[in-house]
Amino acid sequence: MGKHRRASKAVRIATITGVAGAAVAAPLLTATSASAASVAVWDRVAQCESSGNWSNHDTGGNGHYGGLQFSQSSWAAAGGLKYASRADYATKDQQIAVAEVLLKMQGPGAWQCAYAGPLTSGGPAPEINVSGSASASAGSDNAASTQTAKEAPAKEAPAEAPAPKKVRKHARPAAPVEQGTGSYTVKSGDTLSGIAAAHGVAGGWQKLFELNNDVVKDANLIFPGQHLKLG
Repeated sequence: MGKHRRASKAVRIATITGVAGAAVAAPLLTATSASAASVAVWDRVAQCESSGNWSNHDTGGNGHYGGLQFSQSSWAAAGGLKYASRADYATKDQQIAVAEVLLKMQGPGAWQCAYAGPLTSGGPAPEINVSGSASASAGSDNAASTQTAKEAPAKEAPAEAPAPKKVRKHARPAAPVEQGTGSYTVKSGDTLSGIAAAHGVAGGWQKLFELNNDVVKDANLIFPGQHLKLG
């Protein structure tokens, strides 16, 4: 659970775990490379965060939206409202543009799945087109994939990007992940602080971390499928 990680998932700005205007129509937008990541890297992070569903509309009930699982507060704080009221209503390129801003604000630790990119602060800037708009409701996956296929330049299909069929829904790091035997099963987007708050764990995330330090080695990094003790 990282800083962006989810306000209670807190992807994002306001808690330890993890934050209007007219639509912008512009030609190709290239983010500064001082704190950036290529489209291929964002694709891999999204594959881990949401199974690559850029119009994900909180199907897991965790309050996070879009391919990169923005909380509403993070979407607003990073300027997303200029594109759409919620991340899942924005295009893939618009979500990446907002993610670039959040990356500058919080660094790679804002995403639980940063390792899947791997996402770094000094990567190559993405070539994205933020003009246009997505459906006012969560659009179809087919429409989203057709649009992004047209927008992505040919050079954004580097050999390093694995074929989608080879990427597991919840990618895991190379090292084995301790599963644990607790009563609570971690879901995508969870953070220690969010779990502690939701289940009234006395002592907050620090106590939850202490209870599960045999499974959780880094308080900012938990994985879907782990079983945590709540007390």
